[in-house]
Amino acid sequence: MSVRVQAAASLRIDEIYQYTQHQWGKRQADKYIKGLFAAFDRIASRGVLSKPVPAEFGVSGFFFRYERHIVYWRYLSGGDIGIVSILHERMHQIDRFADDFGSGPT
Repeated sequence: MSVRVQAAASLRIDEIYQYTQHQWGKRQADKYIKGLFAAFDRIASRGVLSKPVPAEFGVSGFFFRYERHIVYWRYLSGGDIGIVSILHERMHQIDRFADDFGSGPT
């Protein structure tokens, strides 16, 4: 089982890195992104506490909090894990999430 970062999540990772680097420097940006990817790797072993996406989102998937971000993921065909979206806790989750979950391969 592997972890695949889908297109919308990849764009968000780039945005997070750029923002963090601008605000707190390259070292902090590197540390944050490395921690984020380490959390992705712990999904399969249940090393992060994930909850099902609420029914009102209208999709099948899971989410967990990583520091100030909410990571949305789902099982892909073949059993791989797809990182669908990563949203800051202050973002309006349902609007952004619906757009991201509708994109990318399954």
